[in-house]
Amino acid sequence: MSDTDTARYSLADARERDDADPLAAYRDHFAVPDGERYMDGNSLGLAPDTAVATLERVTDEWKELAIRGWEAADPDWFHYGEHLGDLLAPLVGADGDEVVVANSTTVNIHTLIGTFLDTLPGTPAGPDPSADPPAVLVNDLDFPTDHYAIRAQFRQRGIDPDEQLVAVESRDGRTVDEADIEATLAERDDVGIVFMPSVLYRSGQLLDIDRITAAAHEHGALAGFDCAHSVGAVPHALGDAGADDEGADFAVWCSYKYLNGGPGATAGLYVHERHHDATPALAGWWGNDKTTQFEMRHTYDHAGTAGAWQIGTVPMLSSAPIEGATELIREAGIDRVREKSLALTDYLIALVDERLGDAFSVGTPREHARRGGHVAIEHPEGYRVSEALRDRGVIVDFRPPNVVRVCPAPMYTRFEDVFRVVETIREVVESDAHLEYDPRGGGVT
Repeated sequence: MSDTDTARYSLADARERDDADPLAAYRDHFAVPDGERYMDGNSLGLAPDTAVATLERVTDEWKELAIRGWEAADPDWFHYGEHLGDLLAPLVGADGDEVVVANSTTVNIHTLIGTFLDTLPGTPAGPDPSADPPAVLVNDLDFPTDHYAIRAQFRQRGIDPDEQLVAVESRDGRTVDEADIEATLAERDDVGIVFMPSVLYRSGQLLDIDRITAAAHEHGALAGFDCAHSVGAVPHALGDAGADDEGADFAVWCSYKYLNGGPGATAGLYVHERHHDATPALAGWWGNDKTTQFEMRHTYDHAGTAGAWQIGTVPMLSSAPIEGATELIREAGIDRVREKSLALTDYLIALVDERLGDAFSVGTPREHARRGGHVAIEHPEGYRVSEALRDRGVIVDFRPPNVVRVCPAPMYTRFEDVFRVVETIREVVESDAHLEYDPRGGGVT
């Protein structure tokens, strides 16, 4: 390493970067664990004081108003999922009535995939049940729950998921090439839904939502996305995605990663307004039109907004923190959050290149347009490295076969934290400290 590089990749340099960071003050809002370098915000974001405040407000409303809180709270609980949808809509590039906070991510995949299967020929509720069944196009690097839910929806309709769940194969085991999605659409005429992640959970690759949406629509398919690893860190324009800004058809995401809504926070979903007349596959009373909901009819009168895809009563204590947490992101501005995220991951990648040995590699695309918010650092003993890091106060996670995921979440991570994390990795491996740990067993990683 040259003298110039030594100066560039030093603790002093990291602190200079922090001094120039326009978002540095936001760290003070978060409960950063003492003595730790927290790099797991892509799995669970830290607790901001604003989230705690809105949770406490709703708890106080529960104490003071009891059942009257459904109407008398401010904002009222009855419309709270829609209220949060209005707050989140700018972060995903949609109109307020196209977004709602409801259910869990997996439940939202079930209801949206089921809903749109029921609009296609070849399904029992579709326009031509006698037609050949539609396929859903996914990829072989997806988070498992996506496939579980889609397979279940196929089975419920008497469709063989082994035949109709079509996975685009990765060329390198890390990334998915959009050209391969396009090629599969060109090869098969039965794809009714393309369902892809915005960011691959293992490698951190950011997929091109505009390009995938355009390709799906060109071939007569619907375009849906699992945005769990991007909402809150990457700006989206779901409502304008694709050719001629026609918009993606639907999307889902969780609220406990970059949105910092807390463990098990209520998830979110987006449905383009052109589909608001579709009947949700998993109907529930909370998706009923609000003006007739308490008439208690036994026939379902679904809302004419994304709110129709709510199922059960809004879980207030799992939803309230989202209001406060996203206040900080809206205040900071999602574009500035993205700018800092890229700067942090640029710095992390450069430090891995400069300060770690040849045994390490970066599995995340280096181009900004193809990178989400975390970096996949690969090492043959990734699991044992991750365990050694945790015991040294560096909180990361491991994903098989060899990935240590490191996420410098932009709302509370400093450049100094990134520098010290890489130094700890270097010290662990140079001293062979990771070899003191057993190979991977079970449990949460």
